[in-house]
Amino acid sequence: MKHLVLVFILALCVFSVKQANASSYSVNEQSVDQLFDKAIETNMLSATSTDFTASMSSIPTTAVAGNEKDAIVAIVLDFFLGGFGVHRFYLGTETLTGIGYILTCGGIFGIVPLIDFVVLIINNKDIGAFVNNPKFFMWN
Repeated sequence: MKHLVLVFILALCVFSVKQANASSYSVNEQSVDQLFDKAIETNMLSATSTDFTASMSSIPTTAVAGNEKDAIVAIVLDFFLGGFGVHRFYLGTETLTGIGYILTCGGIFGIVPLIDFVVLIINNKDIGAFVNNPKFFMWN
């Protein structure tokens, strides 16, 4: 009886889903041609280093701050992926520390990421001490 009800519900779902009709879609070719006319052709192979540096100077510097790391991002990464040390990679630690997290079964069986999580929550206003910290225990 359960199988019969399940098959009935599945058949009802399949027949009730409306199929997409390709004939109802249209392309405005004039607007596509206008977009291609406005586009700038680039060729990175023929670009000189001065062209590259000139184009890089237009990137806003506030988007790429040196040691400015967001505490919320580090806390979320620690909560979900703390056993792999992903929050430490985000904060700029060495690769060996992340490998240590993995080899010790998630940072000494999850104790180190848990303490990291608490420390990051407590010090969320200024996490500068934890950025580029090479120690396995970042709070030490």
